[in-house]
Amino acid sequence: MSNRPACRMPPLGRLLAILCLMTSGLLGSLASNAADILLTGAEDSPGVRAFTQALSELRPRDNVRFQTLAKMPIPDKLPENIRLILLDLPSLDWRLQNAQGPATLVLRISRLQARQRLNNTLPARLCLLWSDPPLDRQLRLTRTLLPQARRIGVLYDTHSEFLLNELRQAALPLGLEMVTQRWDNIHDSRPLQALLNNSDVLLGLDDADLYNPKTAKNLLLSSYSRQVALIGPNAGFVKAGSLASTYSDQSDWLAVLDELLDRPPATWPRTHYPHRFKVASNPQVARSLGIEQINEASVATLLAEGERRP
Repeated sequence: MSNRPACRMPPLGRLLAILCLMTSGLLGSLASNAADILLTGAEDSPGVRAFTQALSELRPRDNVRFQTLAKMPIPDKLPENIRLILLDLPSLDWRLQNAQGPATLVLRISRLQARQRLNNTLPARLCLLWSDPPLDRQLRLTRTLLPQARRIGVLYDTHSEFLLNELRQAALPLGLEMVTQRWDNIHDSRPLQALLNNSDVLLGLDDADLYNPKTAKNLLLSSYSRQVALIGPNAGFVKAGSLASTYSDQSDWLAVLDELLDRPPATWPRTHYPHRFKVASNPQVARSLGIEQINEASVATLLAEGERRP
């Protein structure tokens, strides 16, 4: 018979101690991986609080909070490991005070707004998330809804002129011809009328100087009196009377942030359009133009599939 002593189980107290050590180690590991995410903007509001809460629910392991711009220190006084999200233009102006500061996501800024503030430069550690629809996506929407249209009319001014070359490049593979018209004085309708005479459809650029509540009536009545559809420039204009536009809503933006915040800030793109988007259309306008009912979800899926193909 073997004289080897019987194997004894550790006392219960020792097992509990080991379990506590393992649990505390796991919690410490999780805590060390949690991100400190700070949102800031000029004003607090129910919408801002709801957005912050929604992001917090998406990222329960992270510390997600909002602080008004008035309570923020200068950017280079913030901890280096904070991930900063700017919600408006005043917060961008604050962030641009100096080049130092934490990695920063600039949420929903238009191409024109960025150009007016940054010109052709892009400070380090900033990732700009564009609010205006990508031009190539808007052109493909136009071709999908109006396949017979070939001449795409575009109004522009001093601020939006820089987009024209990109627009022409995007139109080439689609077999579309860009017809452009400068419109410096919105009280003079002659440039608009000249463009309508030479276009199959109007494509609106997200330029608030040209597309705003003051110009909406003239733009919409003039275009539809000629049976020329207006695509874009955004979902708000679709409600006012344009035919359709692509856009990204809050759920899409939350998904973009969730994806980027999973990545090291050093890998964030310098500029970024959300891959998730939707299509808005105006059924009354479509009927007046003799267009069949637009299935917004199907059109969005078709456009997204086109973007995934090389």
